[in-house]
Amino acid sequence: MSRQLGSPLAAIRDILIGTAVESEFDEASSAIGYGLTLAKAASAHLTIQSASWRLSGDDAWLGDFDYEGVAVIDRRLDALARSIADRSAGDAAQAGVVCTTEAPSLPYPDIVSRLARRARLHDLTILDIGPRTYDLDREMIEKALFNSGRPVIAVPPGHDTFAARRIIVAWDGSAQAARAANDALPFLRAAEAVEIVSIGDEAEIDDAVPGAEFAPHLARHGVSVSVNDLPRDESVAATLRTQAGLFRANMIVMGAYRHSPVREFFFGGVTRSFLRGSPAPLFLAH
Repeated sequence: MSRQLGSPLAAIRDILIGTAVESEFDEASSAIGYGLTLAKAASAHLTIQSASWRLSGDDAWLGDFDYEGVAVIDRRLDALARSIADRSAGDAAQAGVVCTTEAPSLPYPDIVSRLARRARLHDLTILDIGPRTYDLDREMIEKALFNSGRPVIAVPPGHDTFAARRIIVAWDGSAQAARAANDALPFLRAAEAVEIVSIGDEAEIDDAVPGAEFAPHLARHGVSVSVNDLPRDESVAATLRTQAGLFRANMIVMGAYRHSPVREFFFGGVTRSFLRGSPAPLFLAH
């Protein structure tokens, strides 16, 4: 999507991409390519934090490990993170995007805390959806959502180029859903088609704020919007995932963690399900 004069994407001025090198065998980041092409489309400034997980220092769990060997690993991971930053800066320069890079080498908790602090200074943060159930990528997403006050785009593997022509807004009438839809307005206004999707049984849909009541608000902002109230099939997450495929969605907008992460851990949850695997990049806000 190319930016034209007056494009809604022009409202996005600062974008932060966060990556973290956990090992020498990490998969390539899709967030970097996605964020770079989004920054170009919006003519926004891009900041890339390419951090490496430093094992030495105060990590007591290392026990009797060979600290000299750990220091060697730290240097390798730091060099890899710096090479990612340098390569990204070169790609940004070639694309005509103004880019700042950072390559901090930090212990595990400091990486996510620093990312959340930096996210407060940007319009949005772009992060990878990691391939593992528990990983640094997942914690960075959660920390940024809860501690930055800014939205996050979580990018699944293979989505290396920004596209948001067709967008689904997951609507359950919650404050989180309203926040996400409002924060996503630049993308919704620029999209060719937006579908509000509400999912639940008849009683749940009657109790919630129907999508048909929310649609006029988006339409007044210039969004080309339609409404689709769907019965729940196997689960809300499964129904939404199926509908995203049928709609050929390039982006899914949803309020993140309507319940606490602890409750979602024990009882499931749409956010956690999509962070395990999403058919499209997720625009998340809490």
